[in-house]
This record gives sequence, structure tokens and C-alpha cells, in this order.
Amino acid sequence: MSCRSSLIYSEDLLSYKFSSHHPFNQYRLKLTMDLLRKMNAVQDDQVIPPRMSTEEELCLIHDPNFVNAVKMAGQGKLREETAEGYGLGTEDTPIFPNMHEASSLLVGGTLTAVDQVMTGKVDHAFHLGGGLHHGFRGKASGFCIYNDSSVAIKYIQEKFHARVLYVDTDAHHGDGVQWSFYDDPSVCTLSIHETGRYLFPGTGNVNERGQGKGYGYSFNIPVDAFTEDESWLDAYTTALIEVADFFKPDVILTQNGADAHYLDPLTHLSSTMRIYREIPRLAHKIAHQYCNGKWIAVGGGGYDIWRVVPRAWALIWLEMTENSNCYGSLPSEWVAQWQPKAPVELPLVWDDPEDLYPPIPRKPEITEKNAQTLEKALFPIRNNKKSETV
Repeated sequence: MSCRSSLIYSEDLLSYKFSSHHPFNQYRLKLTMDLLRKMNAVQDDQVIPPRMSTEEELCLIHDPNFVNAVKMAGQGKLREETAEGYGLGTEDTPIFPNMHEASSLLVGGTLTAVDQVMTGKVDHAFHLGGGLHHGFRGKASGFCIYNDSSVAIKYIQEKFHARVLYVDTDAHHGDGVQWSFYDDPSVCTLSIHETGRYLFPGTGNVNERGQGKGYGYSFNIPVDAFTEDESWLDAYTTALIEVADFFKPDVILTQNGADAHYLDPLTHLSSTMRIYREIPRLAHKIAHQYCNGKWIAVGGGGYDIWRVVPRAWALIWLEMTENSNCYGSLPSEWVAQWQPKAPVELPLVWDDPEDLYPPIPRKPEITEKNAQTLEKALFPIRNNKKSETV
């Protein structure tokens, strides 16, 4: 299967920057792009710069008053008490100059990816800078100002009249996207994340299944803290295969937060690079099985920007372009260039060592609990299948 693919990127995306010490650091985009370039894995004609989204496009999802507040905040004209009501000026989402413009470009990057795929220019498109899944209609949240995935899905619905399967593998629940389409049966959301018991945003329970006509089209698999590769992959593989078969989408949009990794400083999962090989591999297969190849991928979380994110996100592009050059050593030129700037020892190879972390003593218990969670999450479609065969 020979696929055409676009990578949405420009260094202007690095303007989405809260502060030099904030954990959300878009420098990871530059590190990922440089890794791909040093592998000769991306050609100039495959790189498409993001366009700026319009206010009309932003307001497909966001309240106009919120958009205006973001504009004013970025110009230093929004009062503190007003800003707080919009989730701006908080520890998670501080105000920074020109934040409306930076956020609009980020949304526009995902819309650029949508247009590339939905007009048939390419089969697959990857927007490194997207995936800000916590943004709400009238409020910024969790490092996210505008919700590019929600805007993109609404844009797909209105412009292309397509059914969208949204798959979120970020360690944090994809709450903003879920709530945007909670009553909409033409959008199916699947989020696999660390349980909200100890992790932001605290939502994403199994019983969040949608409402009204959208009931039965939201799927959540909250895995236990310290979940390892095998259990995580069992949940992901089983759920995505069964949910895709149930929903039969026209296009798949995947959010690829890379913060389920053991080294991520903000989460408590114990996965390795192994899951980041399998995530795009199955998404790719599902896209061709149900969507004539239509696959849009965005980034998301990922706070170990040196050791984890560049490898994880590079693997998405390598899968999209059917490039098998992702085993063994990383390019020595990439390591040599970035090691002097990195505060940690950079990996020299694609895969993590077997002894990345000491054995998890509760592994059997965690695995069993996750299997039960998966069963509960998929019970409605499995039960429906059973009743159809009786």
C-alpha cells in the first residue's frame, strides 16, 4: 500500500510558548523535525506550513466572547478577574503575548492537515503542533487554549459531511473533545488514558458514554497507574479494533500524546517506546480498512521533550510513509547536535532498554484491573453483537 503523506510544520509553531520553565515546550517539534531530517525521512515537498485559522473557524467550537478574551489577554488588555473566568492567567495556562495568534496558527495547522487529506491531496497528514484536547467552548484548560481537534472535527462535519473516529492515546483524558461531541452520533471518541483518580483532568470514567443521540458513541478506558506495555497495548488494540468495527468511520483522527511513557514527569504510567511503534501501526491499518486511508494525526502531551517525544512522534511519520528505517541506532548527527543542549543523556537507539525501570510489584493486579475496565468499556457493543446473533 503506497501512501502519500504530508507533515504540517513551520518554526512559527514554536510561538505557542507560555514561559521558559513551563512543562509544555514546543521545542519538541523542532527536535522531532530535525531527527526526521537527519534520517532523510522527510522531503521538502512533503512539509506543508500551517495556515492561520479564521475567527469563524474557531467559533465552530469556541464562544466568540472567549476568542475575544484570548485576543485581549495576548495584548495585555484583559483584567485578571475576567481572565480567570476564561481559564487564562492560571498556573497551567499563563497569559503570553500574541497568544491568540499563536493558538490560531496551531488550530490552522490541524485544519491544513484536514484539507490535505479530505480533498485527496494525500492519504495521511500529521500536524506535530496539534492535539490540544483540553480546550473547552468558553475556557482554556490544561495547557490548551483553543481545541484544534474539536474545531477540526466540526470543520470536517460541515465541509465534508464525514463520520469521524477520534482516538486519543494521551495519558490525560481527552475531555474537551469528548464533551464537544457528547450528544453527536456522527462522532465517536475513544480515549485510553491514566485513570483520573490521581491525574488531571479527573474525568474519563468508563460510564461516560455520551448523551441523547450520542449515547453509546463515547468510549473511555482509564488504565491504572503503573500500567505497562502489555496491558496498555491489549486495551488499545482490542478497543480500537472493536470500536472501529462498530462505528465504521469515514476518517480517523488520532491524538498522539507521548506522555504515557515511564520517563514522562507528569504522569504515572510505565510504558516504553514499544507502544509508540504499535499506536500508529494499528491506526494506519484501521484507516485503510474503513476510511480509504484517510488518517489525520496530531501531537498532544509529552513532557520529556528530549528522550521520548522526538522518537515517539518520528515513529508516526515513519509509519505513515512506510519507512522501515526505525530500528537500531538513532542518527549520530542528531545526538551530537542536541546532547550539548540537553539536560539529560539522550538515547542512542530507537528502543528502550529492558531494564528501563525496576519490576512493578503490582503488575498482575494492575493487568487484571485493566482487563476488567476494558470489558466494561466495550460491553455495550459486545452485548449488542450478541443480541444480533441470537
